[in-house]
Amino acid sequence: MKGRLGIRFSVFALLSVLAIVGKGQDIRITTGPEAIGENQAWTITISVSNDRLKSYSGFPEINGFRKGGTSQQSSTSIINGQISSSESVTMTYRPSKQGTITVPSFTMKVNDKDFTVPGKKVKIGPPVQQQDPYSRFFDRDPVDDFFGRGEPEYVDLKDDAFLAVTTSKDEVWAGEGFTAALSFYISVDNRAPLQWYNLSDQLNQILKKLKPANCWEENFNIETIEGEPVTINGKDYTEFKIYQATFFPLNAEEIVFPSVELEMIKYKVAKNPSFYGQNRKEDFKKFASRPKRIKVKPLPPHPLKDVVAVGDYKLSENLSSGDMETGKSTAYSFVIEGQGNISGIEKLRIPENQVFEVYEPQIRQNIRKEINQVTGTKSFNYFIIPKEPGEFQLGDYFQWYFFNPRTGKYDTLRSQLTAYVTGESKKNEAIQANDLGTFYDKIETSGNTLAQIPDNRWIRWVFNAFILVVLGTSAYLVMKK
Repeated sequence: MKGRLGIRFSVFALLSVLAIVGKGQDIRITTGPEAIGENQAWTITISVSNDRLKSYSGFPEINGFRKGGTSQQSSTSIINGQISSSESVTMTYRPSKQGTITVPSFTMKVNDKDFTVPGKKVKIGPPVQQQDPYSRFFDRDPVDDFFGRGEPEYVDLKDDAFLAVTTSKDEVWAGEGFTAALSFYISVDNRAPLQWYNLSDQLNQILKKLKPANCWEENFNIETIEGEPVTINGKDYTEFKIYQATFFPLNAEEIVFPSVELEMIKYKVAKNPSFYGQNRKEDFKKFASRPKRIKVKPLPPHPLKDVVAVGDYKLSENLSSGDMETGKSTAYSFVIEGQGNISGIEKLRIPENQVFEVYEPQIRQNIRKEINQVTGTKSFNYFIIPKEPGEFQLGDYFQWYFFNPRTGKYDTLRSQLTAYVTGESKKNEAIQANDLGTFYDKIETSGNTLAQIPDNRWIRWVFNAFILVVLGTSAYLVMKK
């Protein structure tokens, strides 16, 4: 038995070589084994001892593996009055096929320190019978059966975690944006082992139920779920943000986010842990969020309340030249920038006028999604041709109306530029490219005196008589033969 224990401790010593240890042995990054089955997971784990895991950069993308999500663990122990704690986060990778996967070296920042992990090759073999991750390196010891060791008793530890829908605002104007997020929170004091389960399929079904139908959505497109430390009511949690989007209500109807459920793998742990045996057993638990309501206020009365944009915007503009000449085009840019539904901004309504001929604009937009808001720019690039000389305020022709939810009032972005136009008036100038024909050419040689139209009906009679003679002659010749 001692020999077997020595072998097993040697295996543990060999595995520990995989750890990349940080300064003072407080931080380390460990990678999974060099060989796994096609149906097994490979992992990268960040561990912090005697300190909190305050921040870490994204886990690397690895060709041949697909990310399966992260899990967080923490523990605290007191031995002889000495308190020690550890906290870890693990990213799970699933192989896409059998073969050898090359994991390149990578660098991660943990608690503002850089750690470089050397690359390795991982052999992906045929599927194997799933075993507990803590005992998959060892076969069952027949000595245990000799001593009559039975199945361990498992207990269900109380978890300290919850699922929640949070919003950046509880009340908005119609058209005003607010950000909603679906997150899973795990307390730093949690002792129940939890793991993601079939998250992609679950999320697709959750979002069908969660997304409000009366809103324009700007999705933040979360690709990697990573933990972020947060404090709620004085208690420390790790937030795993699953989904985030900014919504813009299309009308004044109340927005309701219903309760949704997320199923997690929750392991039961052995009541009497053994070094040799399986010390935890897979089980499942559903976590449900609470419903969330957002009150939507209608916009104040205004002739354009049904079409006006809503947001906090400002104007930047550019005129290629303030000195203009009639008949010659000049480029002008009207750029709206700020916070709001950039995609929903409509083009300017240019009033009909005799001063400028304005062509349809080229439109470009740039949308940024950051923290809990959507910002960006939308530019309208015009070509304008002045038709009259003089000094003109472009604000009389280029202006855009919107409702500012920050002030609760309607506002106008109006051009502040002045155009100085020289040249001759082009207002009455018309270019005609059509040929009026010979009918109009006779106008110059014709008078305006009424004349009687001559009676030419005798010509028709003579022609008809000639036809009758020809037909009669033909009939006579046929009958004579």
